[in-house]
Amino acid sequence: MPLPDLNQLRTFTVLYERRSLTATAQALHVTQPTVSYTLARLRERFGDVLFRREGNVMVPTPRATALFAPLHEALAQIDAAVSDDDDFTPASFTGDLGLGLTSIGEQTFLPPILAALSRTGAQPRLQVERVDADQVEEELVRGTVDVAITVSHLISPRLWRSRVRTVEYVALTSDAFPLPAVAPDMFAGRRFVQVSSRGGHVFPLQVLDEQGLLPQVALNVVEYATVPAVLSATDLVALLPRHVAEVFCGWFPRLRITELPWPAQSSPVALYTRRKASLSTAQRWFRQLTLDAVSSGEFTGAGDLVEVPPG
Repeated sequence: MPLPDLNQLRTFTVLYERRSLTATAQALHVTQPTVSYTLARLRERFGDVLFRREGNVMVPTPRATALFAPLHEALAQIDAAVSDDDDFTPASFTGDLGLGLTSIGEQTFLPPILAALSRTGAQPRLQVERVDADQVEEELVRGTVDVAITVSHLISPRLWRSRVRTVEYVALTSDAFPLPAVAPDMFAGRRFVQVSSRGGHVFPLQVLDEQGLLPQVALNVVEYATVPAVLSATDLVALLPRHVAEVFCGWFPRLRITELPWPAQSSPVALYTRRKASLSTAQRWFRQLTLDAVSSGEFTGAGDLVEVPPG
């Protein structure tokens, strides 16, 4: 049986990423029957159904999942070999880019990234996706996003990682209800607002548990966006990263930051992309631009650019 041609393999990788025959046809500028015909040929060639329809979603089989990463990387290497990096100029770039951020990342990292893009003159179509901690690797590998920023520590042969900044936690309150001097019992009688840890920020939950303060949690919310307004109107306390607390204080000047009486650092915020060989010239440029825009300058040098070799 003849090997699949490049167009068939490209159809496979786009279908894996988009999970839709219609979306795949639109991305490849072909008709949906053409995609369906190509999928039938691929199923015959690989002896596997590859994708099963579940509602409106084409769900990959284990065989398709195993095929995707090596095929995606091989196609990216072919594209890189036949393209000329010298032809890429940021000022004329108008293509698609995907950025994966948590709720807290949208508030703290998106503004400097947009400012950096503006300075280059580029006018990309930027799609920001909400990415929770357990979704980062899959969304990057699928190509749903090109760059993701998270506090979750991921080690994968499919990803490139660079630390962005350390994460030091502080307490945030309204200045109408200040905390006493820093001491182990400084939270006696105080109530907390706890934010979901699905974005990777698990430190607040851990420290509240370790210090026996979980019974004092009076409010649980899903997003950080509600926290500054809630604190301004109540006597509640929130534990959150210092760089986020500083942003919130800029929005709500009557909020007050207080140091914690315990060690208060977690794993650093890191930027992730697919491995270099799987990135286009534009994606590599966007990776560096994003890193420069959000980095605190604490981590420098090539030793922090981690790309785990496959196998």
